[in-house]
Amino acid sequence: MSGGKYTENDAKELLRRKSAELAEAGETRFPKRADFSDEQVVAIKSYLGPWPRALEAAGIKEPRDGDRIEKNREKRRRAKRRRREAQLAQKDSTGKT
Repeated sequence: MSGGKYTENDAKELLRRKSAELAEAGETRFPKRADFSDEQVVAIKSYLGPWPRALEAAGIKEPRDGDRIEKNREKRRRAKRRRREAQLAQKDSTGKT
């Protein structure tokens, strides 16, 4: 962290340290972007990705459910099926073939 250059490990350590500070202060929240300087936020996000993923990478937050992608796919399939059924029903009700 010397000279304003951060590494991936530095970014994780910043998050862990802030999380520990918050816990010592009796707060039960995750570190927020506002808890860090702009330079630190840029470093954290550049190495660790979006804020929720950065918290996961630092071991502060539980990883999100990996099944979410499949749930989203199934939701899109159901929506597409409903749209197609609605199109066919409309086509049948107008008498077109």
